[in-house]
Amino acid sequence: MSEEHEDAPGPGTGQAEPEAGTGPTAPRQSGRRRLVAALWPPRLTRAQLIVALLLFVLGLGLAIQVRTTSDGNSTLRGARQEDLVRILTELDNRSQRLQDEKRGLENQRSQLETSSDQAAEALKQTQEKARELGVLAGTVAAQGPGITLTVKDPHGGVEADSLLDTVQELRAAGAEAIQVNNVRVVGDTYFTDGANRVLVDGHRLAQPYVFKVIGNPPDLEPALNIPGGVVQTLEKEQATADVVRSQKIVVDALRPSEQPDYARSSQ
Repeated sequence: MSEEHEDAPGPGTGQAEPEAGTGPTAPRQSGRRRLVAALWPPRLTRAQLIVALLLFVLGLGLAIQVRTTSDGNSTLRGARQEDLVRILTELDNRSQRLQDEKRGLENQRSQLETSSDQAAEALKQTQEKARELGVLAGTVAAQGPGITLTVKDPHGGVEADSLLDTVQELRAAGAEAIQVNNVRVVGDTYFTDGANRVLVDGHRLAQPYVFKVIGNPPDLEPALNIPGGVVQTLEKEQATADVVRSQKIVVDALRPSEQPDYARSSQ
């Protein structure tokens, strides 16, 4: 009996306490540590980084495109019915001008092919084309129906790019000859900003800026007055733009005939 009492643990000598980290919760804690160690810091390959960067750039481009389209659509949604009709009419007029030009070229080809005296017909068409090119090149004076656009800028807010946009809009509307103050506008005309002045081909323009434009007045004037067009843009710059139609506009500012330095006919 005494031996049995000696083998039994005494009150102060119970079973050994479990070591820290070896209890029943140890596996759960160890699993969490392993999960955190596997996920952080992230281990990305170079290919994954490139794919992520491409996806980001693609998403940014799509967002910008959607925003731009939304801004354009909001401008049209806010336009009045008569403004929308005017825009559609302008698009129809541009399409009609292209069709007329195509028919004119086809007629010239047909006349050359069917004329009994093809040499005389070719000479006639060449002379007519020379006169047309003279008008476009600014080497001869021109007159015809068109408009006069007068831009007054008392606050000096109109810059060269606004006047260039005006010329581009007029060209798109079918302008055949343009003169700004005393400077003929041709294919290589450029606008720059000078010291409190706008320069055209190096010539300073005094105010007001007067555009003499030959073309079809019903096409030219609406093109300037479309929503978000030239007139509204100039008004935002605190300038005024007055458009007057006329059956006779004279464009008489001339440019010297210049031979290109490098370009030669390929025929």
